[in-house]
Amino acid sequence: MGAELVYQKDSYLREIYAKVTDVDKNVVYFDKTIFHPRSGGVDHDTGWIIAGDDNKWSVVRVVIDKEKNDIAHVLDNEPKLEPGTVVKQVINWDRRYKLMRLHTAAHIISALMYEKYKALITGGNISYEYAYDDYSLDIMDKNIFYDVVEEANKIVKRGIEVKIYWLPREEALKIPGIVKLAHKMPPDLKYLRIVEIPGIDIQADGGPHVKNTKEIGEIIVLKIVNKGKRRKRLYYTVRP
Repeated sequence: MGAELVYQKDSYLREIYAKVTDVDKNVVYFDKTIFHPRSGGVDHDTGWIIAGDDNKWSVVRVVIDKEKNDIAHVLDNEPKLEPGTVVKQVINWDRRYKLMRLHTAAHIISALMYEKYKALITGGNISYEYAYDDYSLDIMDKNIFYDVVEEANKIVKRGIEVKIYWLPREEALKIPGIVKLAHKMPPDLKYLRIVEIPGIDIQADGGPHVKNTKEIGEIIVLKIVNKGKRRKRLYYTVRP
């Protein structure tokens, strides 16, 4: 990856200074970034790029540019920026923090679904408003999800510290349940970023998370939908 992924080391950073490495119309690349791109089923950050006292652009979308193997920051207008320019990156913290809370909640729910029913995630998405996950369940029983969310909320209230660290790929993949996405393995990287909720869950994951489960608040079931064979969908959100 071209840019240093600062958000993977500290998801709570709200602004940093970064150097422009390339500009293509309204798409900008940097030597490092605190903006999480759309990836792993988690929506992208938004925010602002500030240069000097008078120049400010909104970051409306952030994606992984596979051709460049870099992070593309899509702005609302073509910026007056050149490679080498140092700017301030500022994220929309309200959006980021909600995504973090939902993301950690998703890990707790998926851990319980795997432990109790050996159900894997077959699809999902985390957006600012809500999240949903599809599970590889054969039967449609809404009580399964209500019971799991009730137990997840008990775990949230325990205030468990969320640990983030890196392990060699081969070592990480030996951990049972390290991958809870059906038919999908982590990127082919030498080291994998591990997100662990001790005693509850451990997964290879590249996105932002809260430091403590108490920050999640309360997980609320929005609706449960049968999307077909081995695709039982849970919609949920979080509130303080």
